[in-house]
Amino acid sequence: MRLYLLFLLFPALLHAQTPKTYCNPINLDYGYTPIPNFSEWGRHRATADPVIVNYKGDYYLFSTNQWGYWWSNDMSQWHFVARHFLRPEHKVYDDLCAPAVGIIGDTMLVFGSTYGRTFPIWMSTNPKANEWKEAVHQFDIGGWDPAFFTDDDGRLYLYNGSSNEYPLKGIELNRKTLEPIGTRTELMVLKPERYGWHRFGEHMDNTFLKPFVEGAWMTKHKGKYYLQYGAPGTEFSGYADGVAVAESPLHWHWEQQSDPLSAKAGGFARGAGHGATFQDNWQNYWHVSTMVVAVKNNFERRIGIWPAGFDANDVMYCNTAFGDYPHFLPGGAADHLKSRFTGWMLLNYQKPVRVSSTLGAHYPNFAVDESIKTYWSAATGEAGEWIESDLGALSTVHAVQINYADQDAEFLGKSAGVFHQYVLYHSKDGKKWEILADKSKNTTDVPHDYLELAQPVETRFIKLENRKMPTGKFALSGLRIFGKGKGAAPDTVKQLIVLRTEEDPRSAWIKWSPADGAYAYNLYYGTHPDKLYNCIMVHDANEYWFKAMDRKKTYYFSIEALNENGVSAKTSAIKSAP
Repeated sequence: MRLYLLFLLFPALLHAQTPKTYCNPINLDYGYTPIPNFSEWGRHRATADPVIVNYKGDYYLFSTNQWGYWWSNDMSQWHFVARHFLRPEHKVYDDLCAPAVGIIGDTMLVFGSTYGRTFPIWMSTNPKANEWKEAVHQFDIGGWDPAFFTDDDGRLYLYNGSSNEYPLKGIELNRKTLEPIGTRTELMVLKPERYGWHRFGEHMDNTFLKPFVEGAWMTKHKGKYYLQYGAPGTEFSGYADGVAVAESPLHWHWEQQSDPLSAKAGGFARGAGHGATFQDNWQNYWHVSTMVVAVKNNFERRIGIWPAGFDANDVMYCNTAFGDYPHFLPGGAADHLKSRFTGWMLLNYQKPVRVSSTLGAHYPNFAVDESIKTYWSAATGEAGEWIESDLGALSTVHAVQINYADQDAEFLGKSAGVFHQYVLYHSKDGKKWEILADKSKNTTDVPHDYLELAQPVETRFIKLENRKMPTGKFALSGLRIFGKGKGAAPDTVKQLIVLRTEEDPRSAWIKWSPADGAYAYNLYYGTHPDKLYNCIMVHDANEYWFKAMDRKKTYYFSIEALNENGVSAKTSAIKSAP
């Protein structure tokens, strides 16, 4: 009888212990920027330039300046492995900046950015156990933002480049000795005069610096080579990865896709640049890339993961619509052209908030304004500080994301043994409270903690009470509550207008009729009516200044409205010729 009851309970227990969804920015124990003069406006967490490789069925994630790397068997729970990749005699902060990670046979290779000749290439056949040795003691062709690529025929290539003056370059390496074969080949440069999204600046105004091309990554599909690159600058919402296609890995001419491969210019956490493409255990493609904070330093950043793939015409795409809402984790073969978004809406956008205390101008509403750049801070980091979010009406809650901010942090670099502790409560009336999640005994560092509930809860109020912070004040850039409201989704937008100028066809002023009850809109665009692969989420407005187009191409646009209850139908695609 007991075994029978355990059998009946097992599916529920499994669901409670194994999340089926994730939410960007992904919840890693991000280290604090180790460089002192990068923390003059406040010490803060940061990483960027991620690479994920699938090695022996596990996923390995390397990124900038973390003094180690992570592994996961499900892309949900990431386990940190502490490791310094510079030799002890090299006393620098950039231990592993914008790393290259590659697979040759049964061996993983790791190499960091350098302009010198003192950084080894490391190799491992058991990275989970932190077993490494030098493959090359002194690699004589350094470069910034390197990337390895092993072709189907076993030949090995290295790409690199991070400059607003010089192109991306590539070179073949001897597979056995890792010595260069020949000299570097110049591959591609940015063309801001044609592609609007290549322009530098938050508003792509190109008045401050020339744009940067960086972060090369190579993917092969059906005999063609897809060279990915980051542009135009890591500080901006428009930070994106583009892709160019050729017939060989060191081709002299690359045909650039007009639009970014991965872009996320709107929403809570923006940016989707300088990343890498990988396949899960069911051969589905994913793209991991850099998300922007850029408050305490221009290089304050996080990491996001997006469904990706190739369509029937071999166009490479990345699906970032609802890109910082809950999405389903991989669990089998899937069509990533179909959204992996759960349908759980944000329930507390700009809704009433109460708090225990407030530090200066870090006001309570900043925790619910859908901007990772603003944050509420309590006056202290002591146990008992709290924040309460009113959903406005009874709603069905499926998940909660707790995004901590760095206020008066004391750490530099990676700190072991630090953690967050809290208790999450819920209430239907704001008077009688029940525990939703008790993490008062938690011993892990969870700066973007994401809680998928085993069973959805019907409630109105959510309260988060601090027990312990790793360092600094109790501060949140986003207490984000996901689920479904009880009301109606917005009506379909009745009119969408794109005013594209003859003087600069890269740019347009886009306006639409407001939809009653909508808190935001998803604006989709692309160069074919059936390939609207890019999406911008716009809050609290019915217009958008769009500057990301290819001046030579006709574009198509569609829009949908959203609120806490759901999403409207999309409008029919409208055409905008140059």
